[in-house]
Amino acid sequence: MDCGILTSKTVLLFLSLIFWAAGAALAYVGSYVIKRYNSFEEFVSDKYSVIPAAIIICVAMVMFVIGIVGCCATLRESKVGLGFFLIIIMIIFAAEVTAFVFGFIYRGRIKGDLEKSMSSVFQMYDGVNTETHAVDYLQSQLECCGVNNITDWTAIPWYVQHNSVPLSCCKLNETQCTGQLTRLDLLNTQGCEAKLEQMLQDVLSYAMLVILGFAIIKLFGMLSICVITCRSKQNDYQPLYA
Repeated sequence: MDCGILTSKTVLLFLSLIFWAAGAALAYVGSYVIKRYNSFEEFVSDKYSVIPAAIIICVAMVMFVIGIVGCCATLRESKVGLGFFLIIIMIIFAAEVTAFVFGFIYRGRIKGDLEKSMSSVFQMYDGVNTETHAVDYLQSQLECCGVNNITDWTAIPWYVQHNSVPLSCCKLNETQCTGQLTRLDLLNTQGCEAKLEQMLQDVLSYAMLVILGFAIIKLFGMLSICVITCRSKQNDYQPLYA
């Protein structure tokens, strides 16, 4: 058997088999990104930031079906099947490139988005409303306090009324903490904006790397189909186990 065709068929079979694993991985990444963004949705006013993750999940759902199609088309030596496989791979490749571009665009917009929304959310802190739960969750999870730093609380109505910062500013396991600024050693003093921005940047960068890796795999798959198609025009399609 022609070495080029054998290699191409092997690549396609391998590509078909990893489609299931790839689909599962993409579904996990997409769900993880959306979950992390939803955890801090009060601070992210631009809801389009989750578009890359939504695209990833849609691609993952299709990939499970494509894995079966690709495997059957390769084993049955179907030119029609391989043609259909090529079209699907090209569509997914285009979707992944689109998701990568969206991720790159929104990665640069995270800082401005946070700056516009965080200050207003912190100002509405009153100890009982939805914004309060969001701020407490943010500060406890990221071990931070205030937007830029702990002193931001001195300009917030809550501090004026209670003369203390929320207990969510307290360091982990500090049972003696009362939120008084006289005991800064018991409080987290770093601002939340920088930490949240870094976390969202890291999550989006992780998703973009996964997208890029799978896009490269799709590229090799498209090249393999082209090799088989071009060779089969000159020779009969050669069985994989000839």
